[in-house]
Parts: sequence; structure tokens; C-alpha cells
Amino acid sequence: MNTIRSVNEAPRTTLTYRILRYLPNLVRDEWINIGVLLEDADGARRAVKLIEEDAEFARLRRLCPGADDGVLRALGADFDAQLGAPAEAASQYLRKLEQTLSNAVQFSPVKAVLAEDFDAELDRLYRDHVAPPLRARGGIIESTRGWIKARLNDVFRRRRVPRLERNIRVEEFTQPGDPLKLDYGYTNGVRGYLQAVALGRDTAQAKVLAYTAERVRARVPAAEFTAITEIEPARDNVRHQFMVKLFEEQRIAIVPLNRVERFAEDLRVRLQ
Repeated sequence: MNTIRSVNEAPRTTLTYRILRYLPNLVRDEWINIGVLLEDADGARRAVKLIEEDAEFARLRRLCPGADDGVLRALGADFDAQLGAPAEAASQYLRKLEQTLSNAVQFSPVKAVLAEDFDAELDRLYRDHVAPPLRARGGIIESTRGWIKARLNDVFRRRRVPRLERNIRVEEFTQPGDPLKLDYGYTNGVRGYLQAVALGRDTAQAKVLAYTAERVRARVPAAEFTAITEIEPARDNVRHQFMVKLFEEQRIAIVPLNRVERFAEDLRVRLQ
């Protein structure tokens, strides 16, 4: 039976992906997924998403005490630089990489997937194959940055918010080698950045965003920053209020997910 696609539904295209695996022990043939490489059908667009947050590396060290953080963090920067090259150069890099990756880091076989949005699919694959599983506390699923980003991606896709950049490196504003990437960026007279921050998680997320906002504004004084959170900050929660104060000092707006639909619509109008 044929299905009729909604006129508002984006066409689906064929993409291919490979999972990047870390193998601490070749004899046991056991691995841990540490990233996703996604490509479109003709190889014109490629992107990689690797573990980069401290919590993800902490999980890797728990599972593999001998894991070399330095090598894996450097791999992400190298991927970003090489995949931004022209298509043929990027293809050559990947072919060479498959031959030269250490025995401890390998690609999985190629698989195909149908998707409407390249960036959203990269996030989904990463969430399904790489990100630490969501934990439940007291019967409630614990929110993470990945979970917030998935919700945010869905809202921006449905609202058709235009001209958003994704995964913006900040090392040009901070220090070379800074692994942080801001989730979204936009330009409309002013430069703006959006970052998912889980209030219920480590306050280090908030500290890093506050530091980054300060460094960016040292060069772009009018830059806007918005933190997208899973819930409204609670007045009686000391940790929440610490983050609120930190963000107020750095002029970082807070938009919880229960208000993100309106925020996305306002942003869409601004960017048209």
C-alpha cells in the first residue's frame, strides 16, 4: 500500500555511516564506540562526531583504564580539518586513514540510512550508537546535553529555522586545542550562539559556557548567548541558582525546553 507524504515533510535522501571504534584489547575483540562518520551519497558532504565532553571521556576511562585521552582528542581536531577540504582530498584522507588507523581505533563496516536532515541524522546516530545511555533516577529519565539537543533539533526542523550553523569551534576565541564546539550559531546583524546545558548535571557545563562567552565577547562585544535547558531553574535548588547567577553575570539568556517553541519561532522570523 503506497503512503502519501505530507507536503511539509522534507524529502529523504540516502546517507552512509560508519562507527568509529576504540579497541583496548585486540585479542578479546571487544570495542567501545567513540564516534560516527556520516556521508551523503555522492561524498560531497561528510561530517564526524566524536566523544568530546569530560563525562564521555570519564566513561571511557572507567571502561578502559588505559585509554589515551590525548590521542582521541587530537583525532577529532584532525578529522575536522581534513573533512573540510575539497571532496576528492577528503576522500583520499579517509582512504589513507582506513589504512593507517592504529589497531586500537577502527571503522565499522559501512551502512546506509534514509534521512530528511543530515545534521539531525548525525546527532541521532551518535545518540543511538555512541552517547552514554540515559539513566533513570526515581523513575524519571535523567536529562543530558544529547537529549536536550535532540529535542532542540526537532523543534528547529519543524519550525524551519534558517541559516543555522552547527558545531562551531571556539578555539579561535579561547586557546588553540580547545575541544569545545557550540551547538548552534547564527548571524543577523549580531553574532549569536546557542548551547544545550543540563541543569541537573555537572555545573562544569555552565562554567565552560560562561568562560567561552567572556572570551568570545572580548573580540565580538555584541555577541548573543543562549543556554537551552531541560527545565526552568528552580528557585529552591542551590545548584540551579548557581548556574543562573553565573549566566546573569555573563549575559547568557536561559530558555528551557517548555519555552523553546516560541523561541524558535521568534528566531526564525529574525533570520528570514
